[in-house]
Amino acid sequence: MARFAAWLRAPAENVIVLDGGVPARASATVNRHLAAVFGFYDFHARAGVGLAADLIAWRRAGRGSYKPFLHHVTAGKPVPVRPVKLAVPQRIPATLTSEQIITLLEACAHLRDQFLLAVLAETGMRTGQALGLRHSDVAGRERVIRIVPRGDNANGARAKTRGIHHVPVSAALIRLYSEYMHVEYGTLDCDYVFVNLFAEPRGAPLRYPAVQALVSRLRERTGIEFTCHTLRHSHATDLIRRGVPIEVVSKRLTRSSVTTTSAAYVHLQAGDVRAGLVRAGIWREPGTGAQP
Repeated sequence: MARFAAWLRAPAENVIVLDGGVPARASATVNRHLAAVFGFYDFHARAGVGLAADLIAWRRAGRGSYKPFLHHVTAGKPVPVRPVKLAVPQRIPATLTSEQIITLLEACAHLRDQFLLAVLAETGMRTGQALGLRHSDVAGRERVIRIVPRGDNANGARAKTRGIHHVPVSAALIRLYSEYMHVEYGTLDCDYVFVNLFAEPRGAPLRYPAVQALVSRLRERTGIEFTCHTLRHSHATDLIRRGVPIEVVSKRLTRSSVTTTSAAYVHLQAGDVRAGLVRAGIWREPGTGAQP
């Protein structure tokens, strides 16, 4: 299995993996492949295939003082584990400064594209959530955009959330939406907010490849390396740096787990920690008095 994991890192004919080499696949990708393979073995092991059972490693549950959730179910009996799993280093999400985001917005050739990027940057929405928006989801008077999970999106957009989320937005974003509707959208009869306006089929819901093409054009025009998810990370990081509680940030990102949100944004620097201590009154900046 260790050899199989090594092959996944650099799949090619007659591959020899050397220490210190640059793998073709990241550890997380390899682990996903391994999970599928061991799931296959586990299925056949449960069906009574002896060879598959031999490929499943076992360990006794509840070693030490720590007792995992549902420990009473196993009662110390051996449980199957994955014999091979690569260590996955913590990756620091890439972020953009507010100046870079403004540069990207100004580089957009159309109001539709500018509004799309503004929605992603201001709300931290996923691309699929934005592409699935209907006009009925934009409440201008309340300055709220609803994220509604729908399984019938014609463009295949996925909200990746179970419930409906109400995301508060700024008056400036609502004004940009109104300008986009008046100048470019016009009398077009379509429920979707983001549609094809400058290519055929006109009026069809915008799809993921069109957004990827937009990102590529903006990269070339501005020289700024980013993805739509970079805007999401940037928004979340900015909120945390401003002292917004992680529970609020998690709800803003429509995440179901606060723990997942917290783990994803452990990359704040020493300066961010210092700023948090200053806000809490635990630390004082030089020149403002003695530090406690």
